[in-house]
Amino acid sequence: MKRQKSALVCFSGGQDSTTCLFWAKKYFDEVEAVCFTYGQKHALEVDIARQIAKETSVPFQILDVSLLSQLAPNALTDQSIHMDEEKPADNYPNTFVPGRNMIFLTFAAIHARSRGISHLVTGVSEADYSGYPDCRDTFIRSLNVTLNLAMDEPFVIHTPLMDKDKSEVWALGDELGVLDLIRNRTLTCYNNIPADGCGHCPACKLRREGLEKYELKKQSVNK
Repeated sequence: MKRQKSALVCFSGGQDSTTCLFWAKKYFDEVEAVCFTYGQKHALEVDIARQIAKETSVPFQILDVSLLSQLAPNALTDQSIHMDEEKPADNYPNTFVPGRNMIFLTFAAIHARSRGISHLVTGVSEADYSGYPDCRDTFIRSLNVTLNLAMDEPFVIHTPLMDKDKSEVWALGDELGVLDLIRNRTLTCYNNIPADGCGHCPACKLRREGLEKYELKKQSVNK
């Protein structure tokens, strides 16, 4: 991919979005970040995102979309809902926040338009998406068309992780030279614990299994 002028990254301070932030810094001359608060239990991610953005000289904006938590009951925002540790066989996990990525990308596009930015970057992946329908490539393509029609703008949504499983996301972070930062500074854990996290929530399990798989691959290559 050739270098482009400017991009806005949907940035939460987690593994995926931090990888995307540094991916964007590689391919765009100017990078900005937008972070969302929606009543999430793991709200420390916002502070972590702000700090990483500051350290990397990336302009940072927080947008409040907390109405989302009132409209869509889920285990990430409602303390009374016990979080699924495994995906139910016949339904979405209760960590699914209906409409979240649609809302995030829509507000990101509105903000980007005001900043004269047409490239949006998000860390969704359908390889490791836990059954969330709004992480699928078909959804992103559809929303991209909708945003362009709604605002008469040539937005391009970039999804550098779309076809990558978690081991490949770790590999990309390593390739970008930020594996240690991602491992030790980001927050992926739904229980609000940075770095390796709690170890048993769905996000931590996915993250750990991906890292173990990547480390085994790396060891076999280096033998």
